[in-house]
Amino acid sequence: MEASSATYTVLARRYRPQGFDEVIGQEHVATSLRNAILSGRVGHAYLFTGARGVGKTSTARIFAKALNCPTAVDGTPCNHCEVCESVAAGSDVDVHEIDGASNNGVDNIRDLRANVTVTSMRSKYKIYIIDEVHMLSKPAFNALLKTLEEPPPNVKFIFCTTEPTKVPDTILSRCQRFDFGTIALVQIIERLADIAKSENMEVEPAALELVARRAAGSMRDSQSLFDQLLASADKRITAAEVHRLLGTASDERLIELFASIIGRQRSQTLSLFGQALADGAQLGEFADQILNYLRDLMVLAAEATNVPLLSVSETNHSALLKQAQAWGLNTIVAALQIVSEAKLKMQRATFGRALVELALIRLTLLEQLQSLDALLTELAAAPKGRTLAVASAPAAESEKKKPEPVTPEPADESQRMGTPARPVEDSDAVQESDAAEASAGTGKSAHPPDQPVAEIVPAPALLPNPAVSEAVSPPSSGDFQPGSESAFWPQVLSEVGDDVGNALRKANRIAIRGPNRLEVEFPKSYLFAKSLAEQSEARQRLDSVVARLAGRPVQVVFGISDEPAQNGESVQVSKPNRRMDTSTDGDPYVEKAIELFSAKVMKKESLARPSGQET
Repeated sequence: MEASSATYTVLARRYRPQGFDEVIGQEHVATSLRNAILSGRVGHAYLFTGARGVGKTSTARIFAKALNCPTAVDGTPCNHCEVCESVAAGSDVDVHEIDGASNNGVDNIRDLRANVTVTSMRSKYKIYIIDEVHMLSKPAFNALLKTLEEPPPNVKFIFCTTEPTKVPDTILSRCQRFDFGTIALVQIIERLADIAKSENMEVEPAALELVARRAAGSMRDSQSLFDQLLASADKRITAAEVHRLLGTASDERLIELFASIIGRQRSQTLSLFGQALADGAQLGEFADQILNYLRDLMVLAAEATNVPLLSVSETNHSALLKQAQAWGLNTIVAALQIVSEAKLKMQRATFGRALVELALIRLTLLEQLQSLDALLTELAAAPKGRTLAVASAPAAESEKKKPEPVTPEPADESQRMGTPARPVEDSDAVQESDAAEASAGTGKSAHPPDQPVAEIVPAPALLPNPAVSEAVSPPSSGDFQPGSESAFWPQVLSEVGDDVGNALRKANRIAIRGPNRLEVEFPKSYLFAKSLAEQSEARQRLDSVVARLAGRPVQVVFGISDEPAQNGESVQVSKPNRRMDTSTDGDPYVEKAIELFSAKVMKKESLARPSGQET
């Protein structure tokens, strides 16, 4: 079909479908509309939705011709009568095509409402086709509601839109909706081959496939690209010419680029990328190809064999499958995220090439990633002895460098409950006894200094992580006792965090009262610091740190001191009274209570007997 420059029309218009049978990829819509005509169940309003270039407006014209064609057979227009030809040309007096983008005001809809009541001139129906109906304003939609709900019997509305979500629900509920899907790659290739044959052009199959892939399911886009190719080429169109026109790289170059990425050959990766740009590949188009290539690798790694490839031809399926298996699904997903982030940044940056090159280098740095679930499954399935031996080797080496505290198991029930059940003569003896127990708990005096550490550490299965043990080694419970405030409180301040620690540093008196009580007093001039420390979040953090360092739950009590604030925010430590009498005086009841509860005598008071009671 030769056409002079004066009468030339674009392929998309020249090869526009004229019947239901010519609508490619929308057979479900064509069948429903034809059956509606044959059964006499034609609605008063239809809504055609779908992506651009999939046949919405063309189907609306065919439907209008089928309704008004006087010689239609089985719901199919003849395409030869005056009505069919005028509808196809867009000049029929009874079929009105309205652009919703340029006629979106309420005045335009008012004119439409005024003309709706006018009887059709020569056809059975008066048909209004409103393209891009979602562009109508809200007042325009409101003006259309009543007419759309109760139109004259000879009036039909056909709305076409790519964004049905922008159409009000009041309009959607009054229409029969038909969704147009994207057109399959094979169907676009077959249609382009027919057009090439009609235009007496020889086109390589690979070139047709490239054009069809670039169209992304839009028949009109594929025909527009193909029309550009026909205008720029001679009698034969090759795949190289398509790549040069589209600014893309060949399949072989993509495969070679990712082979170097998976092989971590960074210099070759950058070299191949730069060579592709020098040969005519556009940066944005090449980045899209890389993104689609990673998508195809992800699809193959996920074993989705029925999903078509987007970046390369199906003939390269085996090559991509090998790369997907070599890289792994988790690594491919991470790579896809890296490139997608780079693509988003390119939209608002002038240094797009550097962003893509940075993304490619990051891809070469990706290790073979493995999911956490797979690691846990592998760890659970591995023999316990082998796993523990591997884990305990560095731990034993660390133990030789720095002995870990070892707490001996208590010998009897009273020792397991905490403090030994024995009477104490005075507070000095209490401190000396507790200090001895603390040193025994740290393992410093339990073994001679020349004894090898390997003989006293726990079994390999019970060894802690040496890195964690060195980083966090809480003191034993023996460090929390009256008189140890000067060593205990700085540890608390260093671990509660700066926000809580700054408030606690305003305290001027710290005292450990008994085994489970810590008193913190603030001067009157720092009541605000006290209120900060008493907040729920700060209080929870302080209680957690104190309990962990003390080795047991501790009650922290805040108070107010009458003493003024100390210079330099120094803290006074309340020391226990060493002259306190803690003897039991041979009281059998007190001694029995000490034996039962493993208690200590912390304070002794004399109670006055009631008057009249015998001593």
